[in-house]
Amino acid sequence: MTSIASDLKAKHAAMWASGDYPGMVETFLTPLGPRLVDALGIGPGMSVLDVAAGTGNASIPAAERGADVVASDLTPELLQAGAARTTLDNIDWITADAEALPFEDESFDVVMSSIGVMFAPHHQDAADELVRVCRAGGTIGLLSWAPDGMLGALFRTMAPYAPPPPPGASAPPLWGGEGHLRGLFGDRVDWQTMERDVLEITAFEHAHDYGALFKARYGPTIAIRANAVREGREAEFDAALDAFCDEWNLAGEGEPARFEMAYLLSTGTRR
Repeated sequence: MTSIASDLKAKHAAMWASGDYPGMVETFLTPLGPRLVDALGIGPGMSVLDVAAGTGNASIPAAERGADVVASDLTPELLQAGAARTTLDNIDWITADAEALPFEDESFDVVMSSIGVMFAPHHQDAADELVRVCRAGGTIGLLSWAPDGMLGALFRTMAPYAPPPPPGASAPPLWGGEGHLRGLFGDRVDWQTMERDVLEITAFEHAHDYGALFKARYGPTIAIRANAVREGREAEFDAALDAFCDEWNLAGEGEPARFEMAYLLSTGTRR
């Protein structure tokens, strides 16, 4: 790995270690991991790799169903938080780069990622690795935010305040588009399902509380706002985020905030 690539990975890991992503998962993201595990039909005796596993939102439910699970992530702090959430002994927590996984070819029956691998900057490299480590006839399962949904809009809202992306990087929510996935995996995966759904969020009294949580706990938002601060644009950033929250709030006047975060759940067989 070149020094430039190594520096990028270190910055990426540090970004996800900032704030309180484990707490954010507990606030409203918990249902997504079990949703993916259920769709994959994971059960006893399966060998499962969770790529960009974070705090184990999908890894732990898979292990609870009797699978032998490897939870891998670029950020050790997230894995440590995940390991502290369970006493199960059929999960291994391994620091690993989704774009260069430290596993042998065709090592796993199931390779999955719940709102994780989509944040690896080089999409084709990550997709190639998912295919490589999944056995022929095994299953690949992905749950990713949709580009035309709320999280796609959030990243578009934040983009004007972000530093230039690294060379070759692609926007994370592209993973939630059917066409993008088919392009990444080509004829190497036979997709059985590509199903759109929404995660309904009712955890906030006021719409702006949603944005405040992201500013306090979500690594990408923390990093982008820090860049806005360096440029003297923090007030502009905060106003844009508040306007975003108002736009996407589906609740009526005087009601607690309600949001719907659209995602794509895809499962397929590795040829």
